[in-house]
Amino acid sequence: MTKKKRENLGVALEIDGLEEKLSQCRKDLEAVNSRLHSQELSPEARRSLEKEKNSLMSKASNYEKELKFLRQENRKNMLLSVAIFILLTLVYAYWTIAASPSLLTQAVSSKPVSDHKALRTNSSSPNTEPHRH
Repeated sequence: MTKKKRENLGVALEIDGLEEKLSQCRKDLEAVNSRLHSQELSPEARRSLEKEKNSLMSKASNYEKELKFLRQENRKNMLLSVAIFILLTLVYAYWTIAASPSLLTQAVSSKPVSDHKALRTNSSSPNTEPHRH
């Protein structure tokens, strides 16, 4: 398939199309093999079927090579997509944290120190009970 055609179709669509062609090619090959083994043929008819069989086997081999290449290309595209997604997620996370540092400091110091002392005095532990005068 030419490079220009590849640009027009997505890799996944190309894979689907080639798998369909390969499936049809294998069915045709099976039919040729069946005719070769089931019928008594003249030498000329046998040669013709053998030629067709070799042609179909060659075609199937080419389809398999092309499928292997397209699957590798599809894998690369998927990995690139995942890498871009992760990069954008990290940039977004950094941007939201850097853009609002006051939110981060507010989250860390959301309770005043006096509230922390009150929590310690209300604890049920015997060592932290407040002294009464």
